[in-house]
Amino acid sequence: MAPAKIVFLYTELAGYFLACVEELSKSAQVLIVRWPVNKEAPFDFSAGNAVTIHDRNQLSDEELLKLVHGFKPDIVVCSGWIDKGYLKVARSFKRNIPVIVSLDNHWTGSWKQQLAALSAPYYLRRIFTHAWVPGKPQQLFAQKLGFGENILLNFYCADVPLFDGVYERTMPAKKATFPHRFLYVARYVEHKGIFELWNAFVQLQKETASDWELWCIGTGDQWNNRLEHEKIRHIGFVQPRDLENYIAETGVYILPSKFEPWGVTVQEFAVCGFPLLVSDCVGSGTRFLADNGMQFKAGSVEELKIAMKKVMDLPDTELIRMAEKSHQLGVSLTPAKWAENLLSVLKN
Repeated sequence: MAPAKIVFLYTELAGYFLACVEELSKSAQVLIVRWPVNKEAPFDFSAGNAVTIHDRNQLSDEELLKLVHGFKPDIVVCSGWIDKGYLKVARSFKRNIPVIVSLDNHWTGSWKQQLAALSAPYYLRRIFTHAWVPGKPQQLFAQKLGFGENILLNFYCADVPLFDGVYERTMPAKKATFPHRFLYVARYVEHKGIFELWNAFVQLQKETASDWELWCIGTGDQWNNRLEHEKIRHIGFVQPRDLENYIAETGVYILPSKFEPWGVTVQEFAVCGFPLLVSDCVGSGTRFLADNGMQFKAGSVEELKIAMKKVMDLPDTELIRMAEKSHQLGVSLTPAKWAENLLSVLKN
């Protein structure tokens, strides 16, 4: 039997998505149309021979339609419903093959979401057959949109083999001497909670001197407004393949976002064996946070301080136990399972 043909009409590519696509390409041919690379997250991308990537900004709507129909896909996956050209393609296949919309919005009950739910039977459900969401927080929204049983979970998945290898190489040394360093890896933008993070850490250092440090990796429009402190290290943007040296020297991952529909980095650093500190706005905390870390109220410097202080007061033996639990949770979802999940639509 000929391999399945899958089209992704995508927004901004990420390394973790391509890792999943590479796994999918072992049993399918894949065509990706993508938006330009985000300047605040300038990842380098490469793909295997069974994956073809096209730039959306080099295709008119008519050229896009011709490209996808010429590929003769068995499944079309579309990122949201922002790109009108993508919607034209999706609509043209609706009655013939599975046409899947991916979304990562939580159901909040806002008037916009209420309106989307009311209009879905006349709009979205006439374009898409299925919805694919990261987890439970988004599943409710997809149900409100009328997708019923046609909802796939686990849309976001880390490059588990990459980070599992990092875990195997770095964890033995951490078990000998656990690094007393928090690690933040995300964009330098206000809604990530970076200013609350820096202020909480500096206040803790003033109140109780400790050997703990805070290392921050990323770039963004707030880079020039970063808070300088002798125990805060600003590293800049680092490609995922170059993270290992920093992972080896840090111990606890922290993501204080005030808005974060999912947050794949939580799984990535769970796989790497990091105890986790995440705000209650981080969607992936519902999947990868148990007794391997702590949650705190987003935007609250005081609650963040309390959570960080609790971690700083833990013995290394407990931090190592949490690290191992994180790894166990992190590897529970893999690119292979992601690919199998998508292809199950054809079987059903």
